[in-house]
Amino acid sequence: MLPIGLLMIEHRLIERLIAVMEKHAERIKKERLTDIDFIDNCVDFIKTYAGRCHHGKEEDILFRDLKKKTLSDKHLVTLNELIDEHNYARNLTSKLVETRNKYFNNKTEAEKQILAFEIYGYLKQLIDLYPKHIKKEDKEFFLPVMHYFSDRQKEEMLNQFLEFDRKLIHEKYRKIIESYE
Repeated sequence: MLPIGLLMIEHRLIERLIAVMEKHAERIKKERLTDIDFIDNCVDFIKTYAGRCHHGKEEDILFRDLKKKTLSDKHLVTLNELIDEHNYARNLTSKLVETRNKYFNNKTEAEKQILAFEIYGYLKQLIDLYPKHIKKEDKEFFLPVMHYFSDRQKEEMLNQFLEFDRKLIHEKYRKIIESYE
């Protein structure tokens, strides 16, 4: 398996979340209320799976190794766009968390309705971002950039991806405990 095969498999799960988020966003738009547990689960998925696990492998391994290569202008531009999109997703997620917290702590229905609409807006921006981002990676970037690597380098990258995944769960829960200590 090519290392990007693993990343493309991860895209399929992210796409499934986006489809579920879209349904929930439409409900928010209609009812002007949201389900805090749903938002919390989305945020956890986006931060942990999409952000830390998936984007982590891309940024900490694939992109790092690509930066050591002499890339074509097109690939360099796309690489920088992908990094910017990762940062944009992190920023949207932070704003979603901030608005979720305000929603949770608000007491009046009118304020909750306004904040629910803000939550809807951040969800919609994520819903709009991810399919385009994934398409760019899958169709325009991942396969073409593999030619910069030898078979041995691809194998090593795949091993690094698998090791990254193995350590991730430990990292997440160690940070939780450290935050309480």
